[in-house]
Amino acid sequence: MADILVVYYSRTGHTQAMAECIGAAADEVEGAQVTVQPVAEVTADDLLDFDGIIMGSPVYYGTMAAPLKQLIDESVKHHGKLAGRVGGAFSSSGVIGGGNETTLMDIIGCLLVHGMVVKGVTGGPHYGPTCQGDPDENARKCCGEYGRMVAELCVKLFG
Repeated sequence: MADILVVYYSRTGHTQAMAECIGAAADEVEGAQVTVQPVAEVTADDLLDFDGIIMGSPVYYGTMAAPLKQLIDESVKHHGKLAGRVGGAFSSSGVIGGGNETTLMDIIGCLLVHGMVVKGVTGGPHYGPTCQGDPDENARKCCGEYGRMVAELCVKLFG
């Protein structure tokens, strides 16, 4: 069984909606077991329990929200212990051009420093799902596809 964590920060509920969509789709993959939790309920020690970790944040000044960055900063004590696990990212912003890609790349950069394998996308949003405001039908579709792709990779590697 591949254990996957979808961890997120959300003030407005938009990023939470994305997280729930990603988690629900990933959970449909045979051999995957998914936990969706707000970042306030996750510790750096918890990250060691998962084969895949997908992190999501709204865009704050072109990067991730401080609570998600704090979790990543605290995970430094486990440097090297997450190597080879699967990672992913998603983000939401208030407007088009609001910093989704820079936020995704900041999260992905942190996952790569941990030595994680990051799942990219050949069609659609290449670095992970994004939306502006409340996720619309297209954003929800992208979230679902991403959740399934990450879960399938986790099952191949760890299932």
